Amino acid sequence: MGRYLRTLRRFWGTALATQLEYQLNVVVELLAVVLSLGGSLLLLSLFFGPGRELGGWNWNQALIVQGFYTVFDGMTTAWLRPNLGAIVTYVREGTLDFVLLKPIDSQFWVSLRTFAPAGLSEVVLGLGLAAWGAHQSGVVFTPAVLVTVLLMLTVAAVILYSLWFLIAATSIWFVKTWNATEVLRAVLASGRYPLEAYPAPLRLLFTLVVPVAFLTTVPAEVLLGRASLPLLALGFVLSAVFFAAARSFWLFALRHYTSASS
Repeated sequence: MGRYLRTLRRFWGTALATQLEYQLNVVVELLAVVLSLGGSLLLLSLFFGPGRELGGWNWNQALIVQGFYTVFDGMTTAWLRPNLGAIVTYVREGTLDFVLLKPIDSQFWVSLRTFAPAGLSEVVLGLGLAAWGAHQSGVVFTPAVLVTVLLMLTVAAVILYSLWFLIAATSIWFVKTWNATEVLRAVLASGRYPLEAYPAPLRLLFTLVVPVAFLTTVPAEVLLGRASLPLLALGFVLSAVFFAAARSFWLFALRHYTSASS
């Protein structure tokens, strides 16, 4: 474990040094994040304006959901897209061979090789927005609530990573997975609104098939004291199932990988 932590520190230290070579980009990207969040809030206000509710959620409560959506959108920008989006390049150029020859787990390498600092600002803004919405909703931030929210955010991160990785791993057979990941991002965008805002069939889809609900709505319900224990347990089960599926599928894909030297 210590070797992997040292490797991760070197990976991300190198990535940060590379990104900071162009410091003006940091300002431009931060401005883009703020404008994007402003547009999302404007769209949200069309459904959850003052005095209006949708699915039993008011404006301040919907801000919590939007905040968590922004957190995971930032995580996608900082972590998933730079790493998992590069798998197809490794396969196409044959450089996946070099990854497989390294004395380190290949899934660890392709999943954490780099990161984009621009996404971190989105994560911070999302957490701030969720905290503000919770404060305005009268939430009391007890240690138990904070720990439970942190656990559910971890569950959500594992689910999101596993879904994205499952699609990225198909690059072993198909070198054009960009469209599939964009479809996934479009589906995940539905998480910017509370689950109760959707019809019953979509609520079932977003809970069990593509569990978008556990990315945004469930952590928000934990803050608001609405989440039931069975629902939280279901989140842990789904995260374990999806991660195991992603791991198994990666090992299966590698058995079908034809290296550039063969």
